[in-house]
Amino acid sequence: MRIIAGSKRRLPLKTVSGREVRPTSDRIKETLFNMIQDEIYGRYVLDLFAGSGQIGLEAVSRGAAHAVFVDNSKKAAECILENIRFTKSENECRMLCMDVCSAISSLEGNCQFDLIFLDPPYGQKLERRALECLAASSLLKEDALVIVEAALGEDFSYLGELGYTVLKEKKYKTNLHMFLTVGRKA
Repeated sequence: MRIIAGSKRRLPLKTVSGREVRPTSDRIKETLFNMIQDEIYGRYVLDLFAGSGQIGLEAVSRGAAHAVFVDNSKKAAECILENIRFTKSENECRMLCMDVCSAISSLEGNCQFDLIFLDPPYGQKLERRALECLAASSLLKEDALVIVEAALGEDFSYLGELGYTVLKEKKYKTNLHMFLTVGRKA
């Protein structure tokens, strides 16, 4: 696993050992960032269920102004902090070791984000709870882009009820990315 492009290009990243973290493959990460390349520079990024921090660090490498990483696993938080230090990104990054909804609550009133990534463990319906917490918060800037990585076949029929609009959906062999916004039509 590595940073693909930008100022920290080719730097290897550590990942959490064991099965509790499922890193996004370099191929899928590259496809994702090719799709959103115009949405990154100077933006504030929130990386929820951050795992190793590779998505937020890729965004920082490509010019994001700041990234906040959230993961409730102590092992993941240590890995993210190691990757932040290794990539010399301490000034652009912040780590919160807590559950996603608590982190959203703690960030309330302090900042807003342009780009939010969610990559929760599959099959636990955690994306719905996180999207509910985000929708009820003031963390999303106007026209913020929310990207959810989920298993194929995951039910997203509730998105309209929460005020989200699906901009696009990108399917891969075993998973998908949902591109969402609040307050803007596709």
